[in-house]
Amino acid sequence: MHLALVLAAVLCGADPAEDLTCLKPADGLAPAAMFYSDLQRQAYAALDRRQETYEKLKTSEDIAAYQQRLRSFMVEQLGGFPERTPLNPQVVGTIEAEGYRIEKVIFESQPQHHVTANLYLPDGQPPHPVVLVSSGHSRTAKAAEYNQRLGIALARHGMAALCYDPIGQGERSQILTDDGQPRFSGTTQEHFLVGVGSILVGTNTARYRVWDAMRAIDYVASRPDLDAARIGFTGCSGGGTLTSYVMALDERVACAAPACYLTTFRRLIETIGPQDAEQNIFGQVAFGLDQPDYVLLRAPRPTIISATTGDFFDIQGSWDNFRQAKRVYTRLGFPERVDLVEAEGDHGVQRANLVAIIRWLRRWLVGRDDAVTPTGIVTRSEEELRCTERGQVLRLPGERSVFDLNAALEKQLAEQRRKLWDSTPQAEMLERVRQTAGVRPLDQLPEPRMEEAGRVDRADYHIDKFVLHTDSGVPLPGLTYHPQEPQDEAYLYLHQDGKLGDSEPNGAIEKLVREGYVVVAIDLRGMGETGSGRNDALLGEWKSFYLAYLLGQSMVGLHTEDILAAGRFVANYQTKTPRKVHLVAVGQPTVAVLHAAALAPEQFASVTLKRGLEAWAPVVEQPVPAGVLPITVHGALRIYDLPDLARAIGPEKLTIENGE
Repeated sequence: MHLALVLAAVLCGADPAEDLTCLKPADGLAPAAMFYSDLQRQAYAALDRRQETYEKLKTSEDIAAYQQRLRSFMVEQLGGFPERTPLNPQVVGTIEAEGYRIEKVIFESQPQHHVTANLYLPDGQPPHPVVLVSSGHSRTAKAAEYNQRLGIALARHGMAALCYDPIGQGERSQILTDDGQPRFSGTTQEHFLVGVGSILVGTNTARYRVWDAMRAIDYVASRPDLDAARIGFTGCSGGGTLTSYVMALDERVACAAPACYLTTFRRLIETIGPQDAEQNIFGQVAFGLDQPDYVLLRAPRPTIISATTGDFFDIQGSWDNFRQAKRVYTRLGFPERVDLVEAEGDHGVQRANLVAIIRWLRRWLVGRDDAVTPTGIVTRSEEELRCTERGQVLRLPGERSVFDLNAALEKQLAEQRRKLWDSTPQAEMLERVRQTAGVRPLDQLPEPRMEEAGRVDRADYHIDKFVLHTDSGVPLPGLTYHPQEPQDEAYLYLHQDGKLGDSEPNGAIEKLVREGYVVVAIDLRGMGETGSGRNDALLGEWKSFYLAYLLGQSMVGLHTEDILAAGRFVANYQTKTPRKVHLVAVGQPTVAVLHAAALAPEQFASVTLKRGLEAWAPVVEQPVPAGVLPITVHGALRIYDLPDLARAIGPEKLTIENGE
């Protein structure tokens, strides 16, 4: 018995001597890797299709149509952008330095949603070309040493530089402790948590990140001492991500230098897997939007990919990315406008990267292509570069966090949902639910095939082990509890701990068995035996979630199909007349169960939900929605919330027991 399952059995109160495992390694693949491996297979197939499309780009007309199609998709999947409102910029302080000065700037990217930034201004006659520097995932953000080095080096070589704080970093933490300090020491947690509510309202953490960047461009373009026709963009790591997005979407970026990010999704998925919330756009892999497309979308404007040999963003993928770009730029007649620099070292802006970035930006923005010497740079403390008096924008009067912005959007959507359900036939609304969650109709789901996997005898009943094979590519291990004299009706039992949940002596499952009911407990894909064991306390198994997300799928939708297949199996196994099936769910599976029971009401005689989420809407404004990410559906709150499904099922069939 696998150690993880032994521990699970002990925690659930089952006898660890009982072997309740059902799966064996298949083709050398451990059960815990089966779900993720199947998602990888789907991703590679989608990326192969995208490569075929890329190879057909032969003319400038082909390329222009490709750019328009992908750019429109990208904006739509980000949820569109807010309206442009007054920036209300303020320069709240100035630091004089040798050859440049630093202005401390605050502006509003949305009303009462402030961005803090440092503007490095070179000596000399304005207007100056200007480069926006997007920070990577550094706690100190604009004040991080590598961002300061970029800003100072740019200023000393004739270019202004605006280094700004992203949400969740520097002075823009979106979650504070009671004494006004950032709640999380890291930076990616806030981005992930912002992502939970953003997904539900049909946006993305990246929407807010990109919009901040576009408003930063608006700000520098509004200044008479800066040249709006000569705007560059650069950033490392998470800043490389944002550089890639903004350079693809905003044509004002004349020259770009994304650092330590660009590879290919194939190499990313083969190596470290999906990354932070803003680095995954819903359905982009399925649609055919790969990382090389961020460069292709701006062709033929000057772009250099800055990479390092030892980066965890795979260097082989970086070169593949560059080769794809070079071929397209060449077809457009401008092969000299795209390049790649690879420096020895690990993730980060090495000295050779810094030199290459400065020289590239200077070539295209200043018109000079001589050697650059970023030496003698002295950085400052975070406190010296601070823009707000109390160190955090959330401590400004009336400040709105991203959670507040999402909550305001959800209030609009709530009224929209109410009108929609009031004015539209329920069957039509449920069809829209099906499409949003990504659930196929029951008649399109093939009959599952059952494979026996052994038997375990207990005092007055026995347990049959089995594996359900559906067309998903991921086996569903299960246990059937057989009383000595079974009733005609049966239970399908789904627990967030998998098929071992509530299986302890005198537990909930055994009580049903002693009442004479056959009980079937299964592991939904990615749970139990096919779970990776990588569950994060805040985010759950986010790697699998985001790989499915890139494929345009929801875990809820996938689990709903598992439940429908299992319900069909329980209803029809070894009987000529389908038996009634009662459905019980505990914890996370309750969300998928609501979908299954609402979309296939004839499948289940009754539905009981225990300790589950009752509604998505309140989650949107929660700063720390722990454990909710895996049970979100992209854009669900634009169409429905969980109570809508509960009403569709009806109180005569549905019981909710959340008081336990």
